[in-house]
Amino acid sequence: MNSKKILGSILLSLSACIWGGMFVVVKDVVSVVHPLQLVWLRYLVAIIFLILFSILKREKWSIHKKDIGLIIAIGLIGNAISIVSQETFTWLSSAQTGAVITSATPSFMVIFAWLIFKEKITRVKVVSLVMATIGVVMIVGIHLEGNNILLGVLSLIIAALTWALMSVLIQKVNHYSSLQITIMSTVVAIICLTPVIFTNTASLVNIDFLEPKIILSLLYLGVISTALAFVMWNRGLTLVNSSSSGLFFLLQPIVGTLLGWLFLKESVSFGFFLGTILIVGSVWISVKFESN
Repeated sequence: MNSKKILGSILLSLSACIWGGMFVVVKDVVSVVHPLQLVWLRYLVAIIFLILFSILKREKWSIHKKDIGLIIAIGLIGNAISIVSQETFTWLSSAQTGAVITSATPSFMVIFAWLIFKEKITRVKVVSLVMATIGVVMIVGIHLEGNNILLGVLSLIIAALTWALMSVLIQKVNHYSSLQITIMSTVVAIICLTPVIFTNTASLVNIDFLEPKIILSLLYLGVISTALAFVMWNRGLTLVNSSSSGLFFLLQPIVGTLLGWLFLKESVSFGFFLGTILIVGSVWISVKFESN
């Protein structure tokens, strides 16, 4: 395994681990902040830190006209539609069901990589996807719980599809730094969401921004889960091929289950350990035996 694959694997793994903890935070805070507002607020927090970091790095900006449409698509599809759909699902249903449906993301990435980049669908990819999916199911089971479950499941399928498409499209603009890609896509998401947010300013005004839970949640979601994790994920996508990178996304339920056990006293079954072995094994097989 070359140094680029190692670095890419580390960055993708760290991002997935951060997002695994995000589900716990989102599930707690969406009881007082609507998912749309939460996404908009986390991006406002994130963009401040992203721009400051870019200034400190003294990055040179040069946006090519031919890339503008693609950048808008990445921001709209991935940062706006996908994240809003994901947090809407968390609001309507359970994290366990979400983890199972989200396991379809790598499969979608393989399909989009085949359609866009003509990456071959090999036996290694198929075996890795099957192993990873079985692993997710073994970890969290299948629990169709929550209000409006059908709407919730639909929203997460949309989230999985759009996230997969965004992750593949990013490789078309890998001549920009991961920080620049994240800044541009975040700005697009803010612009897209702002008109919707201001159609219902009353509920936004009613949020208690001085409450410690709200402050800490927005800092985690904005700085760590968006600014830091998005930059690492976007960088990792340029180092590991599209179909392999999707498997790292499935590290989320492992982290989420561990955090649930640690902080929420949720039980951990024997299936968790078998599922973890399958997911980690699927990632290793894919990265080890698939060439970029």
